Amino acid sequence: MSMLYFSRWYQAFIVGVCALGVLICVPNFLSEAQFKSLPKWAQHKIGLGLDLRGGAHLLMAIDTDQLRKDWMTNLRDDVRKQLRDAKIGATGVTISGKTVQVRLAKSEETDAAFSTLRKLVQPVTGAGLVAGSDLNITKGTEPGLIVIEPTDPGMNQRVSNAAGASIETIRRRIDPGGTTEPNIVRQGVDRILIQVPGVADTTELKLRIGQTAKLTFHDVHPTMGPDEARQTRPPSGYRIYKSDGREGGPAEYLLKEAPVVGGEDLADAHGAFDQRTNEPIISFRFNQKGARAFGEFTKSNVGRPFAIVLDDKVLSAPVIRDAILGGSGQISGSFTTESANTLAIQLRSGALPAKLTVVEERTVGANLGQDSIEAGKRAAIVGMLGVAGFMIFAYGLLGVYATIGAAMHVVFVIALMTLLGSTMTLPGIAGIVLTIGMAVDANVLIYERIREELRNKATPLKAIEAGFDRAYLTIIDSQLTTFIAGVIMFALGSGPIRGFAVTLTLGIITTVFTAFTITRLLVAWWVKSQTGKLEAPLTYRMART
Repeated sequence: MSMLYFSRWYQAFIVGVCALGVLICVPNFLSEAQFKSLPKWAQHKIGLGLDLRGGAHLLMAIDTDQLRKDWMTNLRDDVRKQLRDAKIGATGVTISGKTVQVRLAKSEETDAAFSTLRKLVQPVTGAGLVAGSDLNITKGTEPGLIVIEPTDPGMNQRVSNAAGASIETIRRRIDPGGTTEPNIVRQGVDRILIQVPGVADTTELKLRIGQTAKLTFHDVHPTMGPDEARQTRPPSGYRIYKSDGREGGPAEYLLKEAPVVGGEDLADAHGAFDQRTNEPIISFRFNQKGARAFGEFTKSNVGRPFAIVLDDKVLSAPVIRDAILGGSGQISGSFTTESANTLAIQLRSGALPAKLTVVEERTVGANLGQDSIEAGKRAAIVGMLGVAGFMIFAYGLLGVYATIGAAMHVVFVIALMTLLGSTMTLPGIAGIVLTIGMAVDANVLIYERIREELRNKATPLKAIEAGFDRAYLTIIDSQLTTFIAGVIMFALGSGPIRGFAVTLTLGIITTVFTAFTITRLLVAWWVKSQTGKLEAPLTYRMART
C-alpha cells in the first residue's frame, strides 16, 4: 500500500484527533473566570510547578537521637531473642548510654554468648565496598558482662537509609497520584528538601509530612496497671504508654512492647464514617500475614482489651467482643473528616523510619514564576518562528506543511499533559522547545530523502512516496533512543529532571505521529490536488500516468 494513500475514514480520524487535541488545549489559555465557566468535565488544565507558580519550601532534618534510640531498643530486643534461642540465661539486658549491656547468669557461658551475639553484626558498605561493621561487641571488665556498641559507620548508614526511605514515604504522602511533581531531594547527610508547587500554607503540608504515622497493635497487661508498674517495676517486655487523650479514657496504659501486628502489615487505610454514629473513622485492612496474626490474637483474647498505638501514643483500647478474622477493622478517636483522611494517607504511604523536624520553612512567591512563563512563551514563539522561517526558505510549500505539523505537535504535547494531569515546570518548557526542533528534524529527514530520489531521476510522485517510506525506519530508530533516555530520566530522576523527561517523552511520541500522519496527509492532499486520484493507490495512479 502506498505511503500516500489514505482511506476516507483514516483521513476523518486524523482530522478528528487534531480537533480533539485543540479542544483539550483551549482551557489552558483561558482566564480564571472563563475556565470556571466551563462545564465540569472540561475543567482540566496543566498544573504549574514551583518554579512557575510558587509554593511551599520546607527543609526537614532527621531526628538522629530518636533514630539511635529506636535502634538501641530494637537491638536490646534482638539480643534477648538470640540468647533465649541459644538457651543462655541473662540477669539483665539493658540500655546504658550508647551501649547495650548484657549480664549473664553464668559467667562460664560468656564465650558461647559472645559467639551467639556476633550473629547480630552486619557489614557496612560504602561506595560498593565493605567499610566496617555496624556493631562493636566486646567482653566487659566484669565476669559475665558483654557490651554491644553501635559504630559510627553503622549509625551513618542508618541515617542514610532513613533519609532515602523518608523521601519515598514523603513523596507517596504528598503526591499519591504521581502528577504534582514535588521536588524532594536529600541535602547533606540528614536533611531533606521538600518543595511543593501551588501550596500557599505549609500548615497542612507539615501535618501530612511531619507525623511518623507508625501504627501498631499491642496486648494490654491483663492484671497490672501503669500506676502499680511505676511503683514497683514494669514486667519484662512491658512498657507504659501515654494516651493521646482523644477518647477521654485512661491517661496511661501498660502494654506489651512487642506489637501483635505492625503498620507494615496494613494493606489499605481510608477515611470513612461509622454507620452507627456517623462519626469520621479510619477503616483499615491487613494483608494476609497481618490478618492471620490479628485473627489468632483476637480469637485467643475475647473479652480483653487491646491497644491501637500511633507514634507511641494510644489512640484507643477497645475490648475484643468477638474474634476478628476478616483482617479488617476501624479506628475511632474523635477525628474530623479532614484529620481522618490525612491520617489514612499517612498510614497508606507507610511510616516514616524516623521523626522529622522543620529546620527551614517559607513560601515561594510566583513573581519569578510569571517571568519564567513569559520568557518560556517568548522562547517557544521565537523558536517556532525561526524553525518555520528556515523550513519555508529551505523547502517552500513542503516547509509550510512541516510547520503546521510542528504546531500540531506542540498542541498534542499540551493536550496529553492536560489529560495526564502533569505539572509544567521551567525544564518542561525547555523540553517542549527542544521537541519542536526534533519534530521538524523528522521532516528534514523525509524531505532530504525526497531530494535524493529526485537527484536519482525519480518522478516527483515516486520521490515523495520513497521519501516517507525510506525515512520511516531512520526516524523511528533516532526517536526510540531518545525515548529510552527520557523514560530512564523519568524513572530515576526527580523534580525538574522528571518535568523535562515528561515533555521530552511525550514530544517524541507526538513527533512520530505528526510526521507520519499530519504532514504526510497534507502532502497527500497536495498530491491529490495535482493528480486528482488520491483515493486510488499510488501504484495505480502511476500506471495511468
